[in-house]
Amino acid sequence: MTKTNANYKLPFILVSTLFFLWGIANNLNGILIPHLRKALQLTNMQSTFVDTAVYVAYFLSAIPAGLILKKFGYKKGIITGLIVFSIGAFMFIPAANLRAYNIFLFGLFVIGCGLTILETAANPYASKLGDPDTATARLTLAQSFNGLAVFIAPVIGTIFILSGKEYSPDELAAMSEIDKLAYLNSEAASVKTPYLLLGIFLLAIAILFLVNKFPELKEEEGAAEEGSLSSAIKNKHLVWAVIAQFFYVGAQVCVTSFFIRAAITGGGVDEKTAGYYLSVYGILFMTGRFAGSAIMRFIAPQKLLSLYAVICIFLSFIAIKTDGQYVVIALGGLGFFMSIMFPTIFALGIAGLKSNTKPASSLLVMSIIGGAIFPVIMGNIIDQFGDDIQIGYIVPMICYVFVLYFGIKGYKPSTQP
Repeated sequence: MTKTNANYKLPFILVSTLFFLWGIANNLNGILIPHLRKALQLTNMQSTFVDTAVYVAYFLSAIPAGLILKKFGYKKGIITGLIVFSIGAFMFIPAANLRAYNIFLFGLFVIGCGLTILETAANPYASKLGDPDTATARLTLAQSFNGLAVFIAPVIGTIFILSGKEYSPDELAAMSEIDKLAYLNSEAASVKTPYLLLGIFLLAIAILFLVNKFPELKEEEGAAEEGSLSSAIKNKHLVWAVIAQFFYVGAQVCVTSFFIRAAITGGGVDEKTAGYYLSVYGILFMTGRFAGSAIMRFIAPQKLLSLYAVICIFLSFIAIKTDGQYVVIALGGLGFFMSIMFPTIFALGIAGLKSNTKPASSLLVMSIIGGAIFPVIMGNIIDQFGDDIQIGYIVPMICYVFVLYFGIKGYKPSTQP
């Protein structure tokens, strides 16, 4: 047993780095949305397509990703995901040079495809690298490194992408065409260095996976590799996990996508300060992941999930109804209490599925399409209420109600007839 655990140690450490890498990509979107809105002169509605591009990719490539894993295994799937991810990152260079939103969106779509493969592989792989009884806590621990990225990505974005300069439509109209173009080109160009370095690092990690040996874990004894989507969805708890994940991801993306603008308009701070506040949100998210992993040793995962969902509903209400520092505090609190939701829903959803684990993982990753839908809904509500960012937070508040139901009842394993 000790030897087995030793054999799993290095793979678990390296797989955990994947959680960090896709966390960087996803959490730079909270910087990209207000930044590209400014650099490319987009409307609020158009700016949410940053999320849409990534999460539509999750939806469309989730099933193919599961098939890749079933045929080629975890290691090759991870390497493929890293390469695709890097290609999308490199596409930001021509997109910035041309100030072409369509190229940015296509690059983000490609990144999303790479992330889908990585998440479909890494989530179940991490849960299986050890004692099945501690799978939920282990997956939450691995996801803690995703939480680390929630803190680091906004810092990188604030330092290297956000300029702190923003002009009103009247001020831009008063500029000469040369000055205006120079300003917009400078804003667009700031994304090139971070994404170039990210792409290079991803290729380096892919090489590391290529040259090292990893256990290709088999399913439980007596469970043939015959899992399928049709048999997976007969499990009622998986169906509810997919629904809960759909709403949870929608809520998380809504919170981070409009965090900077909410901090500016509701909290009364400037763009750079708002960016750093987003990194504080990340610290709280990361802290929540580590704390959640420890707390689950004493409290059942579903009970902790339910408690956190109730708190998130309350904090959303505070973000809508208050002003100033209370808005920022409420949004930061959401980071802490949302932190355990994704890995907990995922682990509870795949519990006991044996040979159906991989197709079930595809369904759970596919449910991330919520991140493409709910920000657009939130953006529309904000526009309809005269650019009132805070009222938009009614959308994540409603989403947490579905997470609460899953934690109370939906998680219970039950096979449909």
